[in-house]
Amino acid sequence: MTIADLPWWITLPAGLLLIVGGLLTLLGSFGMLRLSHFYSRMHPPSMGNTLGTGCVLIASMLVASGLAHRPVIHELLITVFIVTTSPMTAMLLMRAAVHRSGARAQRQSSARTE
Repeated sequence: MTIADLPWWITLPAGLLLIVGGLLTLLGSFGMLRLSHFYSRMHPPSMGNTLGTGCVLIASMLVASGLAHRPVIHELLITVFIVTTSPMTAMLLMRAAVHRSGARAQRQSSARTE
């Protein structure tokens, strides 16, 4: 079986998931460019990355399962890894920025008192 031989009930959801995944990733990128503050810029790419990649991986599972004539769930491991690491990375970056801005504010306040 080739890609051209896949039934419509696999190709239609897979195609829609690929389109939605691409749009979510694109919206996350535009959100990062449009927002001005670091903390507000962290949310769109994190959500776009997580949801967009999830849609693409589910589409890949559908197509691979259709081609193999059995359930293929290898992509679930990738999905779990990305869904858990992407928000954690964003949270750690935000905590580092909070720590850095706190240290900068402390240096500035000590410079004013001297």
